[in-house]
Amino acid sequence: QVQLEESGGGSVEAGGSLTLSCAASGYTSSRGCMGWFRQAAGKERERVAFTDREGSITYADSVKGRFTISKDNAKNTLYLQMNSLKVEDAAMYYCAAAKPGDYWCRYVYWGQGTQVTVSS
Repeated sequence: QVQLEESGGGSVEAGGSLTLSCAASGYTSSRGCMGWFRQAAGKERERVAFTDREGSITYADSVKGRFTISKDNAKNTLYLQMNSLKVEDAAMYYCAAAKPGDYWCRYVYWGQGTQVTVSS
């Protein structure tokens, strides 16, 4: 059974930093696509940052240059370093993973989310 558990959310002032973690169990992080989504209140879920099996990384335009996604395969853990946070970054952040070997990176495994609040 695959489980993804996020941590590291919290409240920061604009301009601050947070690092989110996603610990995967029952899943080998080196074999599948993993990434981060976010959803703010009253808004649709938004893609944030992703990494595939080969290590290719994709960022949403809104976070490029501020957020960094990384993965520690030895720990089966995905990270999201968020710097220069803006009020508009406030959202529930979700970790997601695709089935190992899925070339299309269809995200079928989801964590419960961790809340990020950014105050002005």
